[in-house]
Amino acid sequence: MNRSVRSAAIFGLLAGLATVAVAEAVRPRGGSGLLLDWEDVRRRARSWLASSSAPPVDLASAEHQYRLMAAQLQGPLLKFVGAVPKAASLPEFTALDRAGWLDLNLDILRRVVDPILEKGRLPNSLVVEAGRAGLNHYVAFLLAFLGRRVLGQYDPQLLGTEPMSPDGLYLVETNVEEWGRKAELPGEDLRRWLILHEMTHAWQFAAHPWLKDYMESSMRLLLESATKAGPAAARVAAFAGVLPAQWRVMRQMQGTMSFVEGYSNLVMNELGSTTLASFDRLEEAYRARGRSRSVVEILIWRLTGLDLKLQQYQKGEAFAKAIYDAHGMDALNRAWNGADSMPNLDELADPERWYRRIAGVRN
Repeated sequence: MNRSVRSAAIFGLLAGLATVAVAEAVRPRGGSGLLLDWEDVRRRARSWLASSSAPPVDLASAEHQYRLMAAQLQGPLLKFVGAVPKAASLPEFTALDRAGWLDLNLDILRRVVDPILEKGRLPNSLVVEAGRAGLNHYVAFLLAFLGRRVLGQYDPQLLGTEPMSPDGLYLVETNVEEWGRKAELPGEDLRRWLILHEMTHAWQFAAHPWLKDYMESSMRLLLESATKAGPAAARVAAFAGVLPAQWRVMRQMQGTMSFVEGYSNLVMNELGSTTLASFDRLEEAYRARGRSRSVVEILIWRLTGLDLKLQQYQKGEAFAKAIYDAHGMDALNRAWNGADSMPNLDELADPERWYRRIAGVRN
């Protein structure tokens, strides 16, 4: 009997302590805060990036080299893909190190995420602080992981706060130099190859102004659904894209982005094969780079969903290559006529289905 009493007493004490701990954890501590602390994310990511070895680079010299190469490649590029309207122009390249890439992409993330964070302020408590620390850690880790691998980037200034902010073309010289050394690749051809890819992205947006408007309107629709859906659960559901209207927009954007990336890869490879003496070496090294991931890297790609995104881009490249080989560049470029001309996710897997729709061919 005494043992039962003692057990009940101990259980009661533990239950009481647990109740007190939970109450303390959720107790409001005054004020409210965002669920993401950008400066903490920056500090964590910078620390991880600094802990990895990186080759020394001269950013000013690299940038000068990029711009000379881009000027030489712009003529062949525009001859292959099409002209740019007279009122438009392609932005110049900027050379970045890993810290510079991090700062650039934190700014891009903030343009997209801050409206959601501001609408989702939470009362300060130990639970919120723990959640914030975990989310900070995750975002910082992901940025640091990508910051050691990304070679180039184009920023079309989507959702930019400044109406006249220029688009940006970038190569991460630190990563380009490191990969070039490890794979023993010719430096000039490597950079020209990457420049072709990123400059094609710049052409896509400069030559087709509707593309930026379409991407921005789609993103705003998703953001508004996430910030005006009412209760927190509804906002989470809307932001996750599980509501029918948002899911449709998400699928359309995925199809468009897959084509945008796949088209750039096609141009990089088709034009690179005729202008770069080391093209075969570069292509094989790029494919080997994807095959040589460590077990940890494979796990990260899968857990973060990056692997699925890469598969979508590969489908976009296969689609672009199939249409180009079967019908030529003029047919492929009909995708740039407007948002309705873009392939959807189903058509990416069946290029001829898209071609029949665009060409008005009946089965």
